[in-house]
Amino acid sequence: MKTQEKSYVAHHVDQLKPSGIRRFFDLASQMEDVISLGVGEPDFVTPWNVIEASYHSLEQGYTSYTANAGLLELRQEISKFLKGQYSVEYNPENQVLVTVGASQAIDVALRAILDSGDEVIVVEPSFVSYVPTVRLAGGVPVTVDATQEYAFKIQAEQIEEVITPKTKALMICSPNNPTGAVLSKQEMEKIAKVVEKHDLVVISDEIYADLTYDETYTSFASITGMSERTILISGFSKAFAMTGWRLGYAAGPKSILEAMTKIHQYTIMCAPTMAQHGALEALRNGKNNVLEMKTSYRQRRNFVVKSLQDMGLSCHLPGGAFYVFPSITSTGLSSEEFAEELLQSQQVAVVPGGVFGDSGEGYIRCSYATSMKQLDKAMKRMRRFVEQKVK
Repeated sequence: MKTQEKSYVAHHVDQLKPSGIRRFFDLASQMEDVISLGVGEPDFVTPWNVIEASYHSLEQGYTSYTANAGLLELRQEISKFLKGQYSVEYNPENQVLVTVGASQAIDVALRAILDSGDEVIVVEPSFVSYVPTVRLAGGVPVTVDATQEYAFKIQAEQIEEVITPKTKALMICSPNNPTGAVLSKQEMEKIAKVVEKHDLVVISDEIYADLTYDETYTSFASITGMSERTILISGFSKAFAMTGWRLGYAAGPKSILEAMTKIHQYTIMCAPTMAQHGALEALRNGKNNVLEMKTSYRQRRNFVVKSLQDMGLSCHLPGGAFYVFPSITSTGLSSEEFAEELLQSQQVAVVPGGVFGDSGEGYIRCSYATSMKQLDKAMKRMRRFVEQKVK
């Protein structure tokens, strides 16, 4: 009689589901003539001056570890950038940590603040890693739904309704992935009152802050009383087209950043040295490149939203990032069915909204971080598909 093989995988890890985004990306990669609107990655190449600065650092012999928190010169530049761009001030000596992407910054932040059983409010639809990362840190995710009724912007009252004595933190992302929604200063101020009233820590993912199209961006940390309880997460992947460089950062209260640095010290040591030198150049001389990308994204956003609306799919105008989040309920298909059938019949890859949380069901995420030529082809193919389903 065959005995059951023993599993050595931790139970809480075994229960995690693989990323729904990657599943559709992997399916698309096995097919020909596929237009992928799936993975959230700029279609621009990292600016040459950034690449050259990285090369030059190698030629100069900068191949050793940096300080655990990152190059002091880079942390100083990050502090300068945040102050000038978003009016938030941090001491580069002990309030800024350079990480291996913004994702690592979020992971370290959660591990630094959570004790087992602490609850974290996660605003959904949300990036697929938030809920699993809370669980991996020993926390309990409590989701709250931002709905199309409010343009996918979470309301302060919704947050307060789910707060319990175990609530420790709130996770927000503005501009949001997957909806592109951007919280206004007034909306943030209302949320800040709830945060202060219940003594919460806020993890504010601001990785898309530089890709805001219709209004001046407000950092949550800049709201009165929030800098001392907000961990600001950002990085270089999106605005500077540096996804493969894997470089992000966190800024926040000294006590929390020192705790985060301890974890980072023992698990990572430091972020890649050559990438840090590239990031230094990006901050110093990359503004024009960001503006060029931003102008192009705005044009693509407008085209895709109009195309989706013209084919009969309800779609709000996202204020930032490079995603649209149209409703596909008129087709009678679930998000998963829509994405699979669209891929198989029209060779267009999108992400089903359900992977971003239950409130994402009935929607799909389309990234417009691809060329106008490809977007035009994708929209024509999608129109054919929708016309077949909606009669």
